[in-house]
Amino acid sequence: MSRRKFKFIGCEIVYREACHLAAICPNRVDVEFLHKGLHDLETADMVAKVQAAIAAVEGDAGYEAILLGYARCNDGVVGIRARDIPLVVPRAHDCITLFFGSRQRYREYFDAHPGTYYMTTGWAERNQFGQGDYATPAYGQTGVSGKLGLAQSYEKLVEQYGEDNAKYVKEMLGDWTKSYSRFLYLSMGVCDEGDFIDQTRQEAAERNWQFELRQGDLSLLERLFLGQWDDDFVIVQPGQVLVARNDERILDAEPAD
Repeated sequence: MSRRKFKFIGCEIVYREACHLAAICPNRVDVEFLHKGLHDLETADMVAKVQAAIAAVEGDAGYEAILLGYARCNDGVVGIRARDIPLVVPRAHDCITLFFGSRQRYREYFDAHPGTYYMTTGWAERNQFGQGDYATPAYGQTGVSGKLGLAQSYEKLVEQYGEDNAKYVKEMLGDWTKSYSRFLYLSMGVCDEGDFIDQTRQEAAERNWQFELRQGDLSLLERLFLGQWDDDFVIVQPGQVLVARNDERILDAEPAD
């Protein structure tokens, strides 16, 4: 059997799931992960970091395609260009689609359950819930949240702006959790997730949020690794650029200028 050879570059949020798929996939898939803190950078900075990772893949390494473990993610991949090797990207607004297995399933749940904070293995162990990675600048840069003041303690804000202004900043910017009322943990079945599930259930109780445990679906990521690329994926050929679409396609490819 002829084995295809791919390079996977993705967010560390999908670390366990991607490593699992690489291990069981009949194709050879070499995996590389970028830090989750990339999402806290301004859009142009995130695009530059992902593009740099793509550019670092040697053209003579024999890869048939570079698989991107990212979604549109606040346009953090919009403008990415394919160099010598085609890029394959899931059509998805954010990474939660990768854990639901399809755009449609995620959309149905999202519409039916507003105010949901989604958790998986990656979000449980690589995200400091309530703070994100704000305290540690992503890739040596101050992220958007840091620039907004979310990285600073209340005491530091008082010292810098005075008590009244510090309270206002925290009320307006700091309590983002007011938008949420429930946790959904998506169990992907790639490891013993008991501790992650218990941790999420406990956090839900502490915040007086609802908690739901649901079986996730790896089929979208699995098809990415298997090379089964239908309309759920964008194939960006050399000389093309990834563009945003404000419709059901979400992402598309166009000739680069």
